[in-house]
This record gives sequence, structure tokens and C-alpha cells, in this order.
Amino acid sequence: MENHINVALFGLLSGITGTGLGGLIGIALGKISSRFLCFILEFSAGLMTAVVCFKLIPEAFALGGELPCFAGMFWGILIIILVEQILIKASINKNRQGHSGLLKTGILMCIGIALHNFPEGFAVGSGFEASMGLGIAITAVIVIHDIPEGIAMALPMKHGGMSRLKAFCYTLLSGVPMGLGALLGSVIGSISDKLISFCLGFAAGAMLYIVFAELIPESKKLYLGRLSSIGSVLGIICGIIVSIIS
Repeated sequence: MENHINVALFGLLSGITGTGLGGLIGIALGKISSRFLCFILEFSAGLMTAVVCFKLIPEAFALGGELPCFAGMFWGILIIILVEQILIKASINKNRQGHSGLLKTGILMCIGIALHNFPEGFAVGSGFEASMGLGIAITAVIVIHDIPEGIAMALPMKHGGMSRLKAFCYTLLSGVPMGLGALLGSVIGSISDKLISFCLGFAAGAMLYIVFAELIPESKKLYLGRLSSIGSVLGIICGIIVSIIS
């Protein structure tokens, strides 16, 4: 039980570190260029893709075989799609009620990122149940990935009229579900190797969907230049290095 609590605390700390650091950057800087934000998004996308493909999925195959891993991937993708649909409906309802604007956009984004942080925490918890190296690798990747998300939350809230302190607190709170996800992933993953494989597959599916349905499309909306491709390639290379050394 103590191990599960330690993993949960580690997940919580890494969750609020990533989004909190991004929130500080968003609050401190008056304006962040689209090119820079695009580079960070693509870098985190490449990093996540490499770690999922070269570390997370092979580890899941080794522990429980292909079937639990692919079943987990299916459910991971499905859950993220359902979360997206809830957020889309919430966004439409807010616009109908006349609550559109930067502040509402920032708050809605904060809710969305908090929901996304839960399966990412799940990845951390199940990763540590598989091996220390995998847990550390996944955590490092998610912290880097959470930085642009923190920026994306803080900027609209700050420019929408919210105080800097309150906007920063919201970015910290969005990282809390990662601790809950880490606890659940650790508890379920401790039951059997096949369940660890399923959990890792779930995390892999969720992370891959976030990369290809959210991070990369959002990056292309911001900037279509060569810098985005460079960020993606560098992210993949760094992800391979992380996978080798962890």
C-alpha cells in the first residue's frame, strides 16, 4: 500500500510540475510566438510517440502479450474520444449561453486538460508497476508534454481578466488528476502482469490519440513552417534516447 501511495504522490508532483511550469511561463510572458508554441507542441508529440512505440508498448507485450495490450489501447482511445465529446458539448452550451470569451476558453481548457491528465497519470502508475525505468521515462515525457498545456491554459485566463495568482492556481489544480490516475494505475497494475499490460496499452492508446488528434493538428493551426517538423524529429530522437537509457 505504501508503494501505491508513493507512486500517487510522484504522479501528483509531476502533474502539477508540468502544468505549473507552463502556467508560470504563460503568466510571465506577455505574448508567446506561434512558432515557439508550435515547436514545443511538436517536440512533445514526437517525444510521446517515441516513448510509447519504443518503450511502453514493447514492455506491455513482454509482460502480458499482444491481446491485453491491444485491448487496453482500444479502451484508451475510446475513453479519450468520449471525454472529447463531453468537452465539445460543454463548449457549445457555453457559447449558446453567451459565455464565450478568453476567460471561459481558458477555464474550459483547464477542465479538458485536467481530464486528460487522469489517463496520463494512469500511464505513470502502471509504468512504475512494470519497471522503475519505464515509470521514470513516462513521467519525464508527460512533464515536458504538460508545459505547453499549462501555457495554453494560463494565457487566455490572464488576458481574459483573471488575476495571475488565480490563473496559476488553476494550472496547478489541472495536474491533480494525474496523482489520482497514478494511484489507480498502480493498484490495478499490481494485481497481475496481464493487467499491467492492459494498463500500459490503455495509456499508450490514450497518449497516441492525444498526439495525433490534438497536439499535431493544433500545431498545424498555429504554424505551418519547417520549425514544427524539426521539433517533431528532435522529440522522436530524444524519446528514443530516453527509451534506451531508462
